[in-house]
Amino acid sequence: MDRRSFLKTAGLSAAALATQAAPRFATAADAAAAGFNPNPANGWRVFEVTTRLELSAANGAPRAWVPLPSVDDAAWIKPMGNLWQGNAASMQEQRDPNYGARMLAAQWDAGEPAPVLEVVSRFATRDRAIDFTQPKKVTALDMATRRLYTRATEMLPTDGIVKKTALEITKGAKTDIDKARALYEWVVDNTQRNPKTRGCGTGDIRGMLESGNLSGKCADLNALYVGLARAVGLPARDVYGVRVADSKFGYKSLGKSGDISKAQHCRAEVWLGEFGWVPVDPADVRKVVLEEKPGLTLKDEVVIAARQKLFGAWEMNWLAYNFAHDLNLPGSTAAKVPFLMYPQGENGSGRLDSLDASTFVYKLTAREITA
Repeated sequence: MDRRSFLKTAGLSAAALATQAAPRFATAADAAAAGFNPNPANGWRVFEVTTRLELSAANGAPRAWVPLPSVDDAAWIKPMGNLWQGNAASMQEQRDPNYGARMLAAQWDAGEPAPVLEVVSRFATRDRAIDFTQPKKVTALDMATRRLYTRATEMLPTDGIVKKTALEITKGAKTDIDKARALYEWVVDNTQRNPKTRGCGTGDIRGMLESGNLSGKCADLNALYVGLARAVGLPARDVYGVRVADSKFGYKSLGKSGDISKAQHCRAEVWLGEFGWVPVDPADVRKVVLEEKPGLTLKDEVVIAARQKLFGAWEMNWLAYNFAHDLNLPGSTAAKVPFLMYPQGENGSGRLDSLDASTFVYKLTAREITA
């Protein structure tokens, strides 16, 4: 897609907007030159996600931050570039120094009557699956990375009730993989997906354990797994993203295509010395129980199949944005955000509610690039 066609299809008037575009999308030749071949024959699929924001102009010059694909792993995901346009006075890609999370930061003039921004991101993915029967020699995590993904954060404490619970769950486990699997099974067995939870939840795992209310959505349940893993010394991290296609395995609850404005989904990874970063997703097991069809329990075959798959495998009909926790948005005057999975905005009155369409309107759409 060249810049001219991007402007033509964006649905915005080029004459009315101050327009700025990022570098062009990577071409097949660019990818090959970089040693990356997003060939369907190799299991790769290419997707494009468009994020369009409309902000209220009231109460001063508004700002917005849109997450960009930041996770880059030659085995399963490759960002392929971003384009953007809008009527903001400035639009600039920013990067969080702690986690490497990328975002587009936009700032409008106070007099702009109808702030608008559109971002198009392209990326390639392919399914992940760990063969636990084939341990291999894996380069050890460097100390800085190990510290980053075992440390406590505001929402992920590793002491007190979190540590006590983690030690009880892993009692008798002799290896790291035994500990990781025990934690996964415990989260699946003891949590519930709560359809009334706003958005994806907040990930307040201490509050969950102290109250005994182990219900929520993905940012709660998978954060619980991550915090428990860190509490027993296993490097672990949340991976924040959004679903971009229907599930090819037939799970209607584990996919979304077209309008993906409400398809945000957080997953998790745990580091195991003989396998590297291992994908897990106990929250999606609970999503299958609640949403796949009425009356399911953990004993139903469709749930058992998902449970077996989601320790060590992910279907990659999903865009991974970043791993960031407790994030300071560049230029923001408001508090940290617990994670960057939704577009964020603020004006002179403070942070806009990403889940309140009356003041912060945005739409995400996804399509697969097949030619």
